[in-house]
Amino acid sequence: MLKSNVVTPPIRLLALDIDGTLLNSQFQIADADMSALRRAREVGIEVVLVTGRRHDFAFPIAQQLGFDLWVISSNGAITRSLQGETFYRDMLPANVCRQLCQVMLEFRGNTVLTFDKPGKGSIVLEHMNELENSIRRWLEKNMQYIEFVVPVEDSLVIDPVQAMFCGPIVRMHEVLTALRGCHLVDDITILRTEYPVRDLSIVDILNRHCSKGHALERWAAHRGIPREQVMAIGDNYNDIEMLVFAGYPVIMGNASEDLRGRGWRVTLSNDQNGVAAALEPILAGAGVQG
Repeated sequence: MLKSNVVTPPIRLLALDIDGTLLNSQFQIADADMSALRRAREVGIEVVLVTGRRHDFAFPIAQQLGFDLWVISSNGAITRSLQGETFYRDMLPANVCRQLCQVMLEFRGNTVLTFDKPGKGSIVLEHMNELENSIRRWLEKNMQYIEFVVPVEDSLVIDPVQAMFCGPIVRMHEVLTALRGCHLVDDITILRTEYPVRDLSIVDILNRHCSKGHALERWAAHRGIPREQVMAIGDNYNDIEMLVFAGYPVIMGNASEDLRGRGWRVTLSNDQNGVAAALEPILAGAGVQG
């Protein structure tokens, strides 16, 4: 009997965050990271992007990789292929979101609602006065999707994907305090993402039990892949649940300090080809040379 020289990689599924992980500080995918991901794909490792971005905002990044894949977007709320096939949606109930908007009146200028529908109206806010300095680049890239509705609750004719609050880190800590003390705390998931260099924090409000981790667990089960064969790479607070689920968690060298103290493997930063460095031992174990 002939023996195969092909070594099965210990990892069958790679869950990869986008901002701060796949993208460098210039919001680009480095050639070395791109090459490593394509080699991983060639040896049978499925790559899934798991991001806080909306699907439409993640789509152009996913396309750059040059192969078919699925995207878990909006921090786990939607799992959808590049061809538009939807596997799962976990929407925030409109009645819960309506109550949330009332509870958080003080932060109305920082409030953004997103919806799973094409074109204008998939992003809704009242005005940009308190958002422009914090997320100017995001606003510019998403203007074609933005609709202004006053009051913002009037847009809730269908269940939204999520509500989000954006602004300076200190202001968003006030948001977190208010949310954790409100009567809706058991009906929602509160996730935060922070970028200290930009003094930007984003607080995402999703349906109860919705997170990157829950979505990744659901997808792995669908694919028949045990968590021991799942690798996750992330850099921020909203990645914690998926890193906890993955049997092989890796955090970026630029990761939030809270993540660095959890004993997870640390790769290089997103400006030093950290994704490629994290994949190197996996690909070496599979007999793949760079």
